[in-house]
Amino acid sequence: MKSDGQPRWLSAEEQGVWQAYLQATTLLEDHLDRQLQRDAGMPHIYYALLVHLARAPQRQLRMTQLAKNAKITRSRLSHAIARLEKNGWVRREDCPSDRRGQNAILTDEGDAVLKRSAPEHVAAVRQAIFDRLGPEQVTQLGEIMRVLAEGLQPDGSDADLPWRR
Repeated sequence: MKSDGQPRWLSAEEQGVWQAYLQATTLLEDHLDRQLQRDAGMPHIYYALLVHLARAPQRQLRMTQLAKNAKITRSRLSHAIARLEKNGWVRREDCPSDRRGQNAILTDEGDAVLKRSAPEHVAAVRQAIFDRLGPEQVTQLGEIMRVLAEGLQPDGSDADLPWRR
């Protein structure tokens, strides 16, 4: 809002950039989700959760940290982990240092599924993004995405972020 209470409308150029962003991110998420459903039998968010666990020490994370890493609500995480547990790819254990907390742990079967699915997924990401951009554009895209992500994650504990819901 401007100081006079009126909205700051987007310019024609900004509106074009905004629409291009919306189209690209929607199409990209759909492309990656369809690829993972076809090749690995899981949606993109499940794959992302497996990746976060695979990168964690002892292949485990507290559920609250996993929600934060994945930028999703605790409710969505709980549902996803339940499905991953049903598949045998993840298990939950009580957190030894906090009786209220739980850890999500990547199983050997989950690690094997991740390793089998990774080559096709990386190829899909490369084809959709990096093969279309030059080196300078890749650098610029990285810088832009970091600025946006940092600006949308305020430091205050009262911030309404997905993993706090």
